[in-house]
Amino acid sequence: MKVILVKDVPKLGKKGDVVEVSDGHARNYLIPRGLAVEATEGNLKHLMDEKKQHREKEERLRKKSEDLLKELKKKTWEIRVKAGEKGKLFGSLTSGNIADRLSEMSGFEIDKRWIKLKKPIKETGEYDVDLKLPAGVRGKIKIRVLPE
Repeated sequence: MKVILVKDVPKLGKKGDVVEVSDGHARNYLIPRGLAVEATEGNLKHLMDEKKQHREKEERLRKKSEDLLKELKKKTWEIRVKAGEKGKLFGSLTSGNIADRLSEMSGFEIDKRWIKLKKPIKETGEYDVDLKLPAGVRGKIKIRVLPE
């Protein structure tokens, strides 16, 4: 019997997969537990519609992320922090601090999880910061850390 998996099932498949299983396994285990539905013509059409909507949503998200990255790359972002005479910061500049400052300056909502720092910034200077935006969009932006 062909079934459409509603949830991920170990050793069988992932959500949305159409798999062939024995009639007994489908009727006695998968369907009663809500793990699968029978692969009728209507259910297959519904599955295809859901997959199409999911692809369109992912495409919109990817486009939005690419546009945001393009805007952020246009200039070098200056971040002013308290620092000592030799350029050492009082504390450090983390991805959360950078996200907050970029959100203020750019007008876009920037999540701290999008900013990938190998280690916190502890000195003034110019840095390339890696961004990993939703939908797998990656890039680098320039920030300049200046003393107040």
